[in-house]
Amino acid sequence: MSAPIPPDLAELVRGWSPEPLVTSGSTGAWTVGAVSGLFDLPPVAGGGDDLPPLWHWFGFLDHPRQDQLGDDGHPAQGHFMPPLPHRRRMIAGGRLEIDAPMRVDETLDRHSSLQRCDVKSGRSGQMVLVTVRHEFVRAGTTIVTEEQDIVYRSQPPGEARGLTLDAPDEAAPTPGAESVTLTPSETMLFRFSALTYNTHRIHYDLPYVTQVEGYPGLVVHGPLLALQLLEVPRRHRPTEPVRRFDFRLSRPVFAGQQVVAEPATDQPDDGLALRAGVPGTSPSVTGTVRG
Repeated sequence: MSAPIPPDLAELVRGWSPEPLVTSGSTGAWTVGAVSGLFDLPPVAGGGDDLPPLWHWFGFLDHPRQDQLGDDGHPAQGHFMPPLPHRRRMIAGGRLEIDAPMRVDETLDRHSSLQRCDVKSGRSGQMVLVTVRHEFVRAGTTIVTEEQDIVYRSQPPGEARGLTLDAPDEAAPTPGAESVTLTPSETMLFRFSALTYNTHRIHYDLPYVTQVEGYPGLVVHGPLLALQLLEVPRRHRPTEPVRRFDFRLSRPVFAGQQVVAEPATDQPDDGLALRAGVPGTSPSVTGTVRG
């Protein structure tokens, strides 16, 4: 029996153009304390204080009903989710611009719009790259702008991805003085999923993630890795404000693997280049911070 012909993703998303969307939200002091506990830190802010960059991810959340979830635990439909069969989702990267910091407990309007929807081809076949732009508005003025790049694939259940768990490299260099090390456990992934209201089963359901999505283990959230990058300047260069941040995710990390975030070897003249990954392997996420 011949293998089924993969769908033409370009044809499926032709004409798909969701309208802009305005919502509101805030990140409260309780949530800031909970996120701080996730990183083994004391609470860093109270009501009215500056919110650490990207911590708005824990406050501006969608709340789908239980009967609106798909078999993968992720919402079956979404305003900016392309109409693909067997849809698999992966955060690819993003960009952040801060003109004025958000504040803890501050309610802001969020203006969201689709910036692009491109079909690309790679070794695993076609994929759809969706970029959504969010503008956070205070009293009529945009204070923070964020763009999120999300990759979608159409992958039938049970199809392996050809990935393996990287073994610890005993010869890997010792982390430097400005490093931040995490070993995301199943417990940490559960807590991060709870704090972001993320029900995607790849982060907590081992039989599902290995047998249906084809990963070798529970997948560490891409946003968690991006936040780990930002912990480097926040902990080691607290007097240098973050005004711009861009990051790119290139390979997954799995529960139980040690992840080291630190400054990259090669540095630009106008910022701080960062990388994070399993020691001795190529980075899973790279980024640049500018003041």
